Amino acid sequence: MKGNNQSMTIEFDMIGLSGHPELQLLFFLIFFFIYIAALVGNIAISTIITSDSRLHTPMYFFLINLSILDICCTTAAIPKVLQIIQSKEKTMSFPECITQLCVFSSALSAELILLTVMAYDRYVAICIPLHYSTIMSRNTCIILAVAVWFLGFLNAIVHTSLILRLKFCQHNIIDHFFCELPSVLKAACSDTYINNLAVIIADVFLGMACFVLTVISYTYIISTILKIRSAEKKKKAFSTCASHLTVVTLFYGGVIYTYVRPGFGNVLEADKVMSSFYTIASPVLNPIIYSLRNKEVINALKKLLDRNLYPQK
Repeated sequence: MKGNNQSMTIEFDMIGLSGHPELQLLFFLIFFFIYIAALVGNIAISTIITSDSRLHTPMYFFLINLSILDICCTTAAIPKVLQIIQSKEKTMSFPECITQLCVFSSALSAELILLTVMAYDRYVAICIPLHYSTIMSRNTCIILAVAVWFLGFLNAIVHTSLILRLKFCQHNIIDHFFCELPSVLKAACSDTYINNLAVIIADVFLGMACFVLTVISYTYIISTILKIRSAEKKKKAFSTCASHLTVVTLFYGGVIYTYVRPGFGNVLEADKVMSSFYTIASPVLNPIIYSLRNKEVINALKKLLDRNLYPQK
């Protein structure tokens, strides 16, 4: 088959969910309700934090950024998945696929860096609390947030640009439910050595570096907490970082499996399941984890509901 050129219309056959035609309605309902839950949950978290001045702290500022990135992740993938499930052809055009890949990769990369920044924020708050307000000043938080978004976008642009240099057949098969970097590279009809090399470099300098920095932060955090004599203070200190640690564990598990391993071997069927952790599960669970385990968020929610339901009270 001929490679990519301007006279061809390149399409991707998305067969990730087409193996069970009798379950298409069920798949549609699952993805639809998950998407709505992710949107409602993350918008609610952002609204609660914005409305309560007591939550205008670095930790909650970064949490708003996390919610926005979660919305970007799900919006980049799920609406198109719903359209493909309803369609008989189950295809995606080349521009649609590349756009989806770029937006999703940008949000995913930024979230990876943001979780590292949030771990550093917890390290400063617990290990050197007397200097917290100085180190994590408003300007510092803004600079860190801008850096997170910029580096995430830059990483996505690099991978997207390299993919645009590849040749694709007129009809390509992607055994996934959306266009993600490993699955798109597997569908290419030309050599992807440079692309795989770029993935490995990104894994090392972005993924593994963020992972190591996060581990170092929590090593110091746990060490400091264990030295606290008061059981009540120890419990309070741990509760401030338990939610973030839970999110990090869920997120890194899927990302490392999907992006680190393909650079050294073939993509397995299990990739679709692992991708769902940070594409679907994580954006839905994050608001639940941060709200149910955080008394400040719960109290702020009660205050917001009272203000809106009983305005004259």
